[in-house]
Amino acid sequence: MVQPDIIIPFKLKNIIIPMVEIPNGQIVLRDDRIKKSWSVDIESFFLAKYPISQESYFEITGDSPSTFKGDLKPVETISWKEAILFCNLLSKKMKLNPCYAFQNRSEVIEFDKNANGFRLPTEAEWEYACKAGMSEARNDELDKIAWYKENSGGETKDIGLKMPNSWGLYDMLGNVWEWCSDIYDETVYGSYRIMRGGGWNDDERGCLATNRRRSHPTSFKIDDLGFRIARNK
Repeated sequence: MVQPDIIIPFKLKNIIIPMVEIPNGQIVLRDDRIKKSWSVDIESFFLAKYPISQESYFEITGDSPSTFKGDLKPVETISWKEAILFCNLLSKKMKLNPCYAFQNRSEVIEFDKNANGFRLPTEAEWEYACKAGMSEARNDELDKIAWYKENSGGETKDIGLKMPNSWGLYDMLGNVWEWCSDIYDETVYGSYRIMRGGGWNDDERGCLATNRRRSHPTSFKIDDLGFRIARNK
């Protein structure tokens, strides 16, 4: 069943960011590196229908970092820190409480899980929303739902051109990887953050709801990595 859109009442140059209400539930995550699985309860939340576009990113930040230019292409070449700064700026423009704060201008980031502003999804929320009630790692044939190495022509494509999943979310697989809020494994990788979904340059096996990657939150940027935003109910 497709969930109803919740349209953020936010307009700058007639730009809107539609969000989908994700129902509560449960997801089992797996880390193949350490051969471990764990279950996570999901509380209902809002998730952006599309990855953040270059047009929306520019309106909020005034920056245009993407390698492949186009207003409706997903913003990419974005660090995790830049993604959360976007969330804070959007929250402030909407007169909401930002979710992220920096300790004494340092790189130490505090996250307020109860704030009503915008944030990145957790990886559990991301995978749960990507699967949309299904157990499979894809909701349909890959060519129908994703831009990847075989059909992308070597670049990102405009958001929303492929089929959505059953909850009305577009580009969850392919086009660009998406930053999530979580630290991957602090004892081994320090502050590395998680990314999900696969990108335009990935082979078919790289575009699965279950795939996990990680990298440095401030220094890592690449032309197949962007983000989408979430918000608490």
